[in-house]
Amino acid sequence: MTLVVITGGSRSGKSAAAQRLALARSETGAEVVVAVFGSAEGDEEMAARIDRHRAERPDVFSTVEATDSHSWRERVPDGALLVIECLGTLAALIMSELYEAAADNVDASSMETALDDEMNQLASWLCGRAGDAIIVTNETGWGVVPVHASGRVFRDVVGRANALLIDRADAAYLALGGRLLDLHALPRDVTWPPERE
Repeated sequence: MTLVVITGGSRSGKSAAAQRLALARSETGAEVVVAVFGSAEGDEEMAARIDRHRAERPDVFSTVEATDSHSWRERVPDGALLVIECLGTLAALIMSELYEAAADNVDASSMETALDDEMNQLASWLCGRAGDAIIVTNETGWGVVPVHASGRVFRDVVGRANALLIDRADAAYLALGGRLLDLHALPRDVTWPPERE
């Protein structure tokens, strides 16, 4: 099993990079399944985004459109190359389910713990599959600190999930303006600069 993570900001080229990589693998005979999690219910702009992504997806890819955060896994063949598009929308779906289950009566700390648990379980499931995976995810912490607690929980949990998956990944990239930085080639720690002469 090989795990590749591609992270980045909005319109950074991460989805296009994941699609190119998956298409190259499909040309070697790999079955590709793309799992998507966005919902367009009552949102015309989101519906247009989803339609655009559908149109851009190669015909050789199968698509699993998730309606909940767990059952979609049963529709992914164990040996298939799985593309998760994207971790942020999956995290939002999980949060929505958690709020609904708690009848909106949940504090930020409990939500953060529950969402962290779900992300850790997802990482374990991904690493336990026979098939390869490409995870497209978002760098959620580069903007303004969200006003609402739920936004801060989302940002923090996705950030930690990204770090966890990048640590476990065989390859990890940061997409910036359509270019990719190899994250595993970058240092883990800061070092003190040499003294100036």
